[in-house]
Amino acid sequence: MKPEVKKNLYDVDLSISSIFEYIGEKTDLTAYLRNKLLRRAVEREIEIIGEAINRALKQDPNLQIKNARRIVDTRNWVIHGYDKVDDVIVWGIVVNHLPKLQQEIRSFLEE
Repeated sequence: MKPEVKKNLYDVDLSISSIFEYIGEKTDLTAYLRNKLLRRAVEREIEIIGEAINRALKQDPNLQIKNARRIVDTRNWVIHGYDKVDDVIVWGIVVNHLPKLQQEIRSFLEE
C-alpha cells in the first residue's frame, strides 16, 4: 500500500478514535443532543473521515472500502448541508457504523 494511502487511512482511524474519546462510555443520544460542542466535534471528525477516504480512493482506485461512496457523501452532507444535519442520524452513524469502519480500516493498516 502506498504511504500516502496509509496516511489517509491512519487519519480515518484517528478521527474515529477521537469520536469515541469525545463521547465516552456514558454518553447516550440525549446527552449528545444536549451538547452542541460535542455534536460539532463529532461532525468535524466525520468531515475528516470522509475527506481522508476520498483522498485514499483517488490515490488507490482499487482500494475496497465498504460504503466508501456513502462515507464521502456523508462528509459532503455535513459540510454543505450544515443546516440540514440531523443529529439523530449522525448519532446512528457513530454507534452503528463507525465501529465497523474502524475495524475495516485497521485491517488495511495491518497489511
